[in-house]
Amino acid sequence: QVQLVESGGGSVQAGGSLRLSCAASGRAFSIYTMGWFRQTPGKEREFVAAISWSGTNTYYTDSVKGRFTISRGNSKNTVYLQMNSLRSEDTAVYYCALPRATTAIPRSPSAVGSWGPGTQVTVSS
Repeated sequence: QVQLVESGGGSVQAGGSLRLSCAASGRAFSIYTMGWFRQTPGKEREFVAAISWSGTNTYYTDSVKGRFTISRGNSKNTVYLQMNSLRSEDTAVYYCALPRATTAIPRSPSAVGSWGPGTQVTVSS
C-alpha cells in the first residue's frame, strides 16, 4: 500500500523560508516522478512543483519559480520542497503527490494517483 507523509509545515513571516519533506513507502518510488500541490479553502488543488525520477528535470508553476526548489533525497523515496521568499499568497495546505503514470508530470489533480495527508503552511504579512 502506498503511503506518503509530509512534514515541515508551519507558520512564518513573509520573506521567510520553510522546507517541506515527503517520505514515501510501499512502492519503488525511485522510478516515479513526484510532485507537490497546494490548496486553499474554496479553491481547487493546484500544481506547485514536480521532479523526475532521476532528479534531473524539475517543473514549477510560474508563481513559485525562482523562490521554490524541489529536490529528491539519495534514496529517491524522499522529496523536498525548499520554499524561500514566502508570500502571504503561498499560505495553503501542501500535499505530496504521486502520479498515476510512473513518469508523468502531474500538473493537475486528475493526474495524481496518491496523496499525502497534507501539511499547513501559513505565511503572515
